Amino acid sequence: MRAGSDSLPRFVLRVVAWLPLTFAVWYLAAPLLVWPVALLTELITRSTFDWVKNVEQIGPLVTFVTSLKPDEAANPSGMKAVLSVESNVLLFSFGLPMLAALILAAQEPHRVWMLLVGYAVLLPFQTFSVVADFLKNAAILAGPAVASQTNLNAWQREVIAFCYQFGTLILPTVAPAIVWVLMHRRFLERLAGRDKR
Repeated sequence: MRAGSDSLPRFVLRVVAWLPLTFAVWYLAAPLLVWPVALLTELITRSTFDWVKNVEQIGPLVTFVTSLKPDEAANPSGMKAVLSVESNVLLFSFGLPMLAALILAAQEPHRVWMLLVGYAVLLPFQTFSVVADFLKNAAILAGPAVASQTNLNAWQREVIAFCYQFGTLILPTVAPAIVWVLMHRRFLERLAGRDKR
């Protein structure tokens, strides 16, 4: 069926039909899809914060190993310990299967190319969210004793809190929608013209 003869209800039904498959692929392929995010996250955090010593990926989880010392009250054994922070990238990348379902449902030419471009465009947004999540856990939630070791002042912690909220609540859903709209303007114009008749 050609997109030009399509209607909004048919398009919505196709999106809903594609969602289970795209979410299943996203979940099962998570280790591969998360790998570039882990690399970008390591590059940014290790070059910006000297207390980030290593970034490791296991499946969809990215673990930041730091030189920050946990609060002694939280470590009664007296053993030498460092803070490690885990971030689940799936929490910030669920827009990827939504974008894939929209691209596939539109039935436009060059769908594979659009899927690859969409994935690449979303990588920086996912990386932003993961870094914000890590900083929130290390500089805010880990407590004052740990936060003081980060050398981040109060206003920087406020910025981190804002970035975390933005990266959790806004970016995962809005960024894929904007990417799809920019890639499918002609399709949307045809769809709007069809529904006005």
